[in-house]
Amino acid sequence: MKHPPISDSDLHAYVDGELPPQRRGEVELYLENHPEAALRVQSYREHKLALQRLFSPLLAESVPQSLRAMAQPPVASHRAANWSLPHWSLQRLVASVVMAVAGGVIGWGAHEHYAPTTIVALQTPLPKQAAIAHVVYSPDVRRPVEIGAEQEDQLVTWLSKRLGTEVRPPKLGRLGYELIGGRLLPGTSGPVAQFMYHDVSGQRLTLYVSAEISGNQDTAFRFAEEGPVNVFFWIDGKFGYALSAGMPKAQLARVATAVYDQLEKKQINTSNHQGKQ
Repeated sequence: MKHPPISDSDLHAYVDGELPPQRRGEVELYLENHPEAALRVQSYREHKLALQRLFSPLLAESVPQSLRAMAQPPVASHRAANWSLPHWSLQRLVASVVMAVAGGVIGWGAHEHYAPTTIVALQTPLPKQAAIAHVVYSPDVRRPVEIGAEQEDQLVTWLSKRLGTEVRPPKLGRLGYELIGGRLLPGTSGPVAQFMYHDVSGQRLTLYVSAEISGNQDTAFRFAEEGPVNVFFWIDGKFGYALSAGMPKAQLARVATAVYDQLEKKQINTSNHQGKQ
């Protein structure tokens, strides 16, 4: 009997421990003979662990009263129907909300390999969106970005067209960080951009750029801790920026300040150029 070929879905199920014993053995034999697939599986494991580290504190929190109220069944007309949803169901409810956010990011990254799906985007704060994107893509060995730095002009043209204005990655070579490349990601109501950098030690950081900031006038330079990820974020015009990395706050602040200064200088130059026209 001919067995079906090993698919990417099989690899994900293998990482999640959801394959039956026979199929698991077939996947393990496949991985022994396909080093590239084995690297992908290792990358999937790293993504899974990173997401667990990021969301474990949230899953440990008590369920908000508002969610408890939503989870209650309709009140019947007699007292006998007065029952409450089991605690495990509430935990699943919170977990499903959390994974809906992560799933939106992961789903977009896999859009070239899978059929289109409907993604329900939640109103997630900018630093958490950026942190989720960072832990999903920064550990990726095989394909951390969609377009590499060697095609930077193409990357800028592509992302600028999708976001509706020029989006160009800052130069961080003086600080020891070189551009790896970038990718397009889903935001709450439209596309966002992610640029990725690394240093000689392999330390990676990502710059998340969102145009979904209309009406928000709070331009303060802020810091947030999202699980294992530190994030500096700010708003400049109609864009929100978030720089994320698993490095100490002081070290990340130095890079974030350089990014902020470059973007601020670019905006001033753009405004002056438009004023002369």
